[in-house]
Amino acid sequence: MGLFFVLAAIMLYAVASRAFLGQPVNWALEMSQFVLSAYYLLGGAYAMQMGSHVRMDLIYGARTPRTRAMIDAFTILFVIFYLGVVIAGGLSSTEYALTYGQKNYTSWAPPMWPIKMVMTLGVFLVLLQALSNLCKDIALLRGTPIGQPSIDRNPAA
Repeated sequence: MGLFFVLAAIMLYAVASRAFLGQPVNWALEMSQFVLSAYYLLGGAYAMQMGSHVRMDLIYGARTPRTRAMIDAFTILFVIFYLGVVIAGGLSSTEYALTYGQKNYTSWAPPMWPIKMVMTLGVFLVLLQALSNLCKDIALLRGTPIGQPSIDRNPAA
């Protein structure tokens, strides 16, 4: 949540600099994009942990917790595969940015490795949470739930 306040401060500074000083800053838009990317990707694992991501409730919501665990255990395998491919690409891209000192093609020209590293870390955290959810779903299917299952956040339902 702290990154949201950093984003707001960057945008406030950019507006104030342009309005009151007459001097626009060339780094504000790009920096706000970097901060928003980090906010989004680092928050992905938390959203998955809390079960607050979007689901197709039309089919999914009417099922029993065991059936939902089966659906989740099957579909999370595709998510894990996808995240593994994204991490491999992220590691390769981050290594390239570090090795060759890659900079963005703008007038500010910031180095790209910090945001690439943060993005790869964010995807890795989502992968860890996906593996955790898979373990919880398998445990629920075996009849020995671990903690609170990822598919049933509302036990009263």
